[in-house]
Amino acid sequence: MSILTSPATIHVGREHYRVLALRRIALLLLLAAALFASVCVDMALGPANYTIGEVLSALFQADQVSDQLRVVVWDIRMPIALMAVTVGASLSVAGAQMQTILANPLASPFTLGISAAASFGAALALVAGMAILPIAVNYMVPINAFAMAMAAALFIHFASTLRGVTVETIVLLGIALVFTFNALLALLQYLASEQALAAVVFWTMGSLTKATWPKVWITAAVLVATIPLFARQAWALTALRLGEDKAASFGVNVRSLRLRTMLTVSLLAAIPVSFVGTIGFVGLVGPHMARMLVGEDQRFFLPASVLCGALLLSVTSVVSKTILPGAILPIGVITALVGVPFFFVLIFGSRRRAW
Repeated sequence: MSILTSPATIHVGREHYRVLALRRIALLLLLAAALFASVCVDMALGPANYTIGEVLSALFQADQVSDQLRVVVWDIRMPIALMAVTVGASLSVAGAQMQTILANPLASPFTLGISAAASFGAALALVAGMAILPIAVNYMVPINAFAMAMAAALFIHFASTLRGVTVETIVLLGIALVFTFNALLALLQYLASEQALAAVVFWTMGSLTKATWPKVWITAAVLVATIPLFARQAWALTALRLGEDKAASFGVNVRSLRLRTMLTVSLLAAIPVSFVGTIGFVGLVGPHMARMLVGEDQRFFLPASVLCGALLLSVTSVVSKTILPGAILPIGVITALVGVPFFFVLIFGSRRRAW
């Protein structure tokens, strides 16, 4: 009997894995607790500041607080706070699975041009009144943004399936899409009226202030519907991180897995962006935070990506309310200021180590 397969070695290996799994579960619980605390702080801050105790009372003892506190917490601030959670989680999961199927640490809805495409689609509605899909005219802006984001994501996917296309080519293609849609957006801004220009600029900065319960429910429903799809193929996605050839040797249909994942990711990335505007770097930073905490195993990496993205955008929402008293800064500006330094660290760090 080999020493590697002896009962004592197997027992030590199992015990080591059990400890590692418990550690990862503990980290997930800490992230969840931090997220709940951040959401409570987010709901406490505003033109009228409340204490955390008052917010908790409004949440769990609504019949024992004043009507004003109940309305402010439940009807005004909670949709914004929960929109930050659902959008952050959605973008983080989308970025995580893009990085997995493209084997690229720089892949995210923002860096591959999906967010830029959504901005252009929204600008078409705001400036030209043009509907890409002539349905539900009242929701022309989010529908246009969603349609353009989906088109960009599908273009990226089908380009990645062409023979001879490498990971580096996909990144360059994403950068080309970013510049293309930004140029088209600049052209629309140049031609826009003063009122339309202000609306486009505000939308492209990203904001949670127009969050409503229907938008929260739609974004949350898409997130809840897609998470089980990723969970079902967690083993295959983990195997793909070992390389295409090795994953194929394990029986994984790499081409089919990439197609299913990219379609799901496209929906997951397009819906939040269509509601809140351009939110950059959450889909890049969130997955890397999760990877540093729990590793590549999708059974832990997936929930960690959800929590890290949600926590990142929730904390950003808190920061956006505290930098300038009495004003709420566009949340997309804050995420960019946080994400750009991380982006540089990631680029220079990748020169010293293989991802």
